[in-house]
Amino acid sequence: MPTSAIDSQDAAAIQAATAGVAICDRSHWGRIRVADDDRIRFLHNQSTNDFQSLKPGQGCDTVMVSSTARTIDLVSAYILDDAVLLLVSPSRREYLIQWLDRYIFFADKVQLTDVTDETSTFSLIGPGSDIIVEKLGAGAIIGQPYGNHLFIAGGVIVAVGSGLADPGYTIILPASEKEKLWNQILALGAVELSDRAWETLRILQGRPAPDAELTDDYNPLEVGLWQTISFNKGCYIGQETIARLNTYKGVKQYLWGIRLNAPAQVGSAIAIGDEKVGKLTSYTETTNGYFGLGYIRSKVGGVGLKVQVGEAEGEIVELPFVSHEYPQT
Repeated sequence: MPTSAIDSQDAAAIQAATAGVAICDRSHWGRIRVADDDRIRFLHNQSTNDFQSLKPGQGCDTVMVSSTARTIDLVSAYILDDAVLLLVSPSRREYLIQWLDRYIFFADKVQLTDVTDETSTFSLIGPGSDIIVEKLGAGAIIGQPYGNHLFIAGGVIVAVGSGLADPGYTIILPASEKEKLWNQILALGAVELSDRAWETLRILQGRPAPDAELTDDYNPLEVGLWQTISFNKGCYIGQETIARLNTYKGVKQYLWGIRLNAPAQVGSAIAIGDEKVGKLTSYTETTNGYFGLGYIRSKVGGVGLKVQVGEAEGEIVELPFVSHEYPQT
């Protein structure tokens, strides 16, 4: 979704997310509950991260990939005592229910339930989030690792991680508690962040989205989602391809940020001179100018590279949400 010039309300909310605290309603995102005895083994085998090393109260981000390691969705998973709760992208909710169901075999003890309509999700974003979390009664979670979570009154889950590169928390709660908690958090000083402002932030920070950066054309190493991939967990869907790409340093293109001097169209070719080297996948306008995300062939360079995107000139910049450093093994 292209994002046009940002209004003053969105600009103030983005500033709050960076320097204060903002709250974004992500209730339209999908929530899938995975239950029964084989739930951990099942999810371990269906995605890139190591579920078998996690205990209740912990969590992780993981990528659902096809058998050829093409990206389907970036998913946040929270390990509860009796289930795993998956937070999935809005456009992937129905697809993932069907996709996961296809891999449940007769003897598997796995139950999938779409709990989206009976639950809600908020993101608290920014360095001021800790103060609000403390006042909500979840102070014990402050300083814990990403994905760790706890329950507070009313069946509300507070988890470490804002969903963006900024510090913060993800709150999952019964839909019946939504209005009360939302108003309570606003009263504690959080600034409301619209869906449009979330989209601007996600592009600036490089959080990949389905149908843009997460498609059949790309794998998780090209995206730069190292934090979601376990290289020693054993077999899972797409594992052979990802292991081979890592072992032989076979990543042919990388996702980068592109600071632009003029507007550009999603889908435009990224070029150096007459040579096409990539494609623009997302675009936004900010108070500081124009910005896009795009995949660029790894052999032509990275940060500081000057490129042409349609009529605009661009410069490649790093993105805080992803990394193109090979992890130390």
